[in-house]
Amino acid sequence: MSLFKRLFDGLTKTRDKIADGLDSLFSASHIDEDFYEEMEELLITSDLGVETTEELIDRLREEVDGKHIKEPEECRELLISIMTEMLEELPPDYAFEEKKSVVLVVGVNGVGKTTTIGKLAQLMIRKGKSVLVAAADTFRAAAGEQLAVWVERAGAEFIKCTEGQDPASVVYDAMQAAKARNTDIVFCDTAGRLHNKKNLMQELEKMRRVITRDNPEAFVETLIVLDGTTGQNAMQQAREFKEACDVTGAIITKLDGTAKGGIAIAIQNELSIPIKYIGVGEQVEDLQPFDARSFVSAMFGGQEGEENE
Repeated sequence: MSLFKRLFDGLTKTRDKIADGLDSLFSASHIDEDFYEEMEELLITSDLGVETTEELIDRLREEVDGKHIKEPEECRELLISIMTEMLEELPPDYAFEEKKSVVLVVGVNGVGKTTTIGKLAQLMIRKGKSVLVAAADTFRAAAGEQLAVWVERAGAEFIKCTEGQDPASVVYDAMQAAKARNTDIVFCDTAGRLHNKKNLMQELEKMRRVITRDNPEAFVETLIVLDGTTGQNAMQQAREFKEACDVTGAIITKLDGTAKGGIAIAIQNELSIPIKYIGVGEQVEDLQPFDARSFVSAMFGGQEGEENE
């Protein structure tokens, strides 16, 4: 199955929510305030958020007025184009894939962090990279065991932990192992909690100090994993983690199980956190690099993204 077909199928619920609602709107007799108000309500309830929705509507109004558009149907392609442009204003950077890198993976428990690290490890190994995974979530007893299963499946190296161990010491062991083995990419799982942002910040800063001290040449990335089914809760988590640490990108999981796919647009547009990967299913191939044009095309039922396979 092609990447775009997986994306298209995975966004079915979101497409049913947004595109089907807009279909009836675009069949309206004329463009007026009711037209814009109905569109605004539909986009907000699809988890694009108030700020992003208002920006979309403002841009659409400007285009409609500037081009003297009278038919609602003509707004469809305009909306798709504007949404794509908004997402392309912050293109994702995958530099870590091509450098000696250390990737800190953050996010609350239950978002699919362990599974995502396992899938990322498999994807990187398929690209010919050597991968080491460090179980630096020492807070949750079963975290290391679950991660070990995924790492073994991926064929990556593994640095395990003991419950209650200092996470920075696990990262230290990982840095020593990575240098000794000349490893390309190190993924560090971190504790999935936000009950105290100050403690979280201190813990992550300590990990980063270990990395820069013991592996100063490494490119450091911090990716937040978010559960797409939680909609605005995912937005709040992204906001809080951004305040607590230097988040360089987001991975949104479980988009195949929700109609809230619009949250990806809101997170990138409102928080300036580039979406780097999205998960649209259980298979490794269902975790794929984020492509704005393909994503919007799949949301609206088009086929434009196929050239990006």
